Formats: sequence, structure tokens, C-alpha cells
Amino acid sequence: MTEPELMAQREDNGSRGRYVIHLAPGFEAEMTFRKDDSGTIAIEHTGVPPEYEGRGIAAKLVNKAIADAREQGFKIVPVCSYVVAQFKRHPEWADLRA
Repeated sequence: MTEPELMAQREDNGSRGRYVIHLAPGFEAEMTFRKDDSGTIAIEHTGVPPEYEGRGIAAKLVNKAIADAREQGFKIVPVCSYVVAQFKRHPEWADLRA
């Protein structure tokens, strides 16, 4: 049996927001951020339930933020250690770092 495609969604709530993947009833992965007046987002936290670790779910959240930044023209401040590490692994994202 194959797992369904996991899609990251962006939820905005004024100056805060998150990227979320609904995994199963009662389980979700999220990456939270705050926005400043220029539209730059600071990604503060990434969390994946332990039962779902090691499946590339956190990477899907970061990749969605990168795709949105490219499409919508905003910059990202990586604060979360996972996102900091991802920016180091992907030098092609340097133009998106605030």
C-alpha cells in the first residue's frame, strides 16, 4: 500500500502563519513563521510528530515556503535550526535569504 501524496498548505493569520501538512486524524506537521511589514517571513519552528519522522515531511514544508517565496517575491529569515541547515545545504536558495 502506498502513502497518499502529502501536500503542504500555507495558513496566514495577520502577522503570523504556518505551513501545515495534515498527516492523519490528530496528526499534523507544521512550520511556523512571523511576517514583518515588508512581507519577509521569519521561520521560527518546524515540527513533525515522532511517528512520521524520517519521511522527508519537514523538507516538504520548507520546499513549499521556498516555492512561495519565489512565486510571490518575499524573503525568508531562517531562525529554526532545521531551516538554517536546509539553507546551508541549498546554496541555490541564497537569493531568498533575508
